[in-house]
Amino acid sequence: MATLKDYRGDLSTWCPGCGHFSVMAGIQKALINLGYEPHEVAIITGIGCSSKLSEYTRTYGFHTIHGRSLPVAQGVKMANPNLKVIAAGGDGDGYGIGLGHFVHAVRRNIDMTYVAMDNNIYGLTKGQTSPRSAHNFVTKTTLKGNKEYPVDPLSTAIANGGTFVAQAFSGDIKTMTEILEKALQHKGFALVNIFSPCVTYNKVNTYDYYKDNLVNIDAPLATREEAIKVVKEHDGLVQGVIYQEERDDFQTKLGIDWKILDVKTGEMDEALLRQTEAMFK
Repeated sequence: MATLKDYRGDLSTWCPGCGHFSVMAGIQKALINLGYEPHEVAIITGIGCSSKLSEYTRTYGFHTIHGRSLPVAQGVKMANPNLKVIAAGGDGDGYGIGLGHFVHAVRRNIDMTYVAMDNNIYGLTKGQTSPRSAHNFVTKTTLKGNKEYPVDPLSTAIANGGTFVAQAFSGDIKTMTEILEKALQHKGFALVNIFSPCVTYNKVNTYDYYKDNLVNIDAPLATREEAIKVVKEHDGLVQGVIYQEERDDFQTKLGIDWKILDVKTGEMDEALLRQTEAMFK
């Protein structure tokens, strides 16, 4: 059985105290608790501090270009559905240049998990306003305060047909790991937005800020409308699985058994391979 040592990859260059350390540990612990071996997992990332996750975790991985982790991750899952596929990135990567991919991944409902490490700022490029920065938030690119309002990823996912929408906090690793385990077990597209404080460039959305303001959601809300209402009432500061629905994932809807390659043995199912090849002739 895999251990944390088996999942540890290259030495991290994140700033001391960065929330991403806890997110990485939570993902690794969740995979171990569910019995996954490193060769059964693929982590696909975009660009940003958080996207170094694919280098720092010893699984199959691919470091894509900015905002493009989701289309690549979906391609990986379609090519080899036996892999447990995790896409990961930051709020700038996922909700800025990658927002279009995010919406379509949600509605498509491919069986994978998307972990967005949300620090409300562009950390890698040294502290600019991100799509998740609050209204009037002051940074080096918004000296008189941010005149835009932040993207709401939770309501966006719920409104566009998300079947698993959750939010966690890297400062509460126990709860975060439990939420990640539920996401990894969900059959369909699972979003886990994780508040992961940037200790270097964001002095507003700190660990103490989230500890003082987060509201726990003990069970998924019954309807999409109710889930969005709760998110709005608390200005997005909620923790837990906000909405979950059982619905056929994309591969199941295609009506094809895509199990061609066994990731453990590497053996090919020749009959299914011929069936798949025939479809594209």
